[in-house]
Amino acid sequence: MKKTALYDKHVSLGAKIVPFAGFEMPVQYSGVTEEHFAVREKAGIFDVSHMGQFFIEGPSAKDLLQFVTSNNVDALEIGDSASSQNGKAQYSCLPNENGGIVDDLIVYKIEDDKYFVVVNASNIEKDWNHIAKYNEKFGAKMTNASDEMSLIAIQGPKATEILQKLTETDLSSIPYYHFTVGSVAGFSDVIISNTGYTGSGGFEIYFDNKYAEQLWDSLTEVGAEFGMIPCGLASRDTLRLEKGFCLYGNDIDDTTSPLEAGLGWITKFDKDFVNKAFLENQKAEGISRKLVGFEMQEKAIPRHDYEVVDAEGNIIGKVTSGTMSPMKKIGLGLAYVDKPNFKLGSEIFIRIRNKDIPAKVVKLPFV
Repeated sequence: MKKTALYDKHVSLGAKIVPFAGFEMPVQYSGVTEEHFAVREKAGIFDVSHMGQFFIEGPSAKDLLQFVTSNNVDALEIGDSASSQNGKAQYSCLPNENGGIVDDLIVYKIEDDKYFVVVNASNIEKDWNHIAKYNEKFGAKMTNASDEMSLIAIQGPKATEILQKLTETDLSSIPYYHFTVGSVAGFSDVIISNTGYTGSGGFEIYFDNKYAEQLWDSLTEVGAEFGMIPCGLASRDTLRLEKGFCLYGNDIDDTTSPLEAGLGWITKFDKDFVNKAFLENQKAEGISRKLVGFEMQEKAIPRHDYEVVDAEGNIIGKVTSGTMSPMKKIGLGLAYVDKPNFKLGSEIFIRIRNKDIPAKVVKLPFV
């Protein structure tokens, strides 16, 4: 099992450590609910250094990314808007050859001919091999920096105030899905990004492993007066689920198409990309199943892989993510549901221990 550069820090703070995506990671510190509310109301700090980071460079870097990702990389070009002083980031996915998704990822344009790609920890090797396979045609320079870089996320309504005390960069000038490179707590060449996975605002900072403990200490020291606490993967999961954000391996995988997953907005057909024809055809014909949000109508907690059935007890889908929402105090989740049961307002049932509990298809986000 791998360890992040902050592993010893987590142990010293009494975190509960669990194996996740090949790493020993903190799943919780003070408790999931306390950490969840800290992020919603004040701030939380996460070590997400297990994520993968690739640099794609050279004259053909853009062409490679344009072909292997579903979104249009042209949108990352610096425009004339006020936000163009910072670099742009883009949520996207890697379509596979069978209509599914290799991974979802974020693409950052560092400068002309240089891009920074952030992928899921469990897919680092798979993503690298997939992109490298197509790069045989393009010949871009690829660098896997995953083992050299750390990533800390400061999330919540107080996150900007906390981070601003440690950087001269004007954080208010970095809109959502933009980034810049600056200094934090005296350390230079830090990528300061506003993408977020909690839906409560905040920033992510990418930097060399050797700065990890000092940056963590500086952030936690400043954050203490704002009520910031360390948070683990469990609260990160409940936070993202309340916002309806997909988790790779649960809600999207090699067998789910971007269109079925509600990711048509990052699937742009005005360019060529891997398996474009299949997805174009699927869009024209219409999807037969769809990822939906649902809320339980009785007290019950839905879980991953629970069956979804209709009023007659016919299996019509499967739960991909589920939890008891700390904010709404009801069970809710995401599920793939067959047509026509995926319409908003549809009554569905979640089979929990051989009982069919009523639920309703609702609009996302939940919170």
